[in-house]
Amino acid sequence: MPLYRSHGIADPAKLTIVGWSYGGYAALQSAVLAPDLFKAVVAIAPVTDLETLKAESSGWSDEALVRHYVGVGPEVREGSPAQNAAKIKVPVLFVHGTQDANVGYAESTLMAAKLKSAGGKVQLITFTGLDHQLEDNEARKRLLKESDAFLRAATTH
Repeated sequence: MPLYRSHGIADPAKLTIVGWSYGGYAALQSAVLAPDLFKAVVAIAPVTDLETLKAESSGWSDEALVRHYVGVGPEVREGSPAQNAAKIKVPVLFVHGTQDANVGYAESTLMAAKLKSAGGKVQLITFTGLDHQLEDNEARKRLLKESDAFLRAATTH
């Protein structure tokens, strides 16, 4: 029996995962690797495809570092949620600003399209003109309000 259930930490019927930036990537990849564990995913400004991440770093000071850490080979595809979208069985909410210089907005649109093509339930909230941090009070309020509604809907039986 999983630890969270045996210790009364979480209700497995309502277990969801939320992450921002790398955390958004981790949330999506968790849904790829454990497709029956979570009931929904919220991914805010997530990395979704490691090849795209390498391409985005081109010309930036961290380009060599990103290429080194991402690497080459089958693990790049295996570690890219967008390349494994068909394995995700739960609804996914994406939140992303169009001016994100850390993780391009196209990462969310790519993943959303892949999930839709695989028959998945997807919602994308776009914040035009905002960056990776979504530094706008109204945007943050909307992010929290819509994430809450999304997660509640996904875990209501």
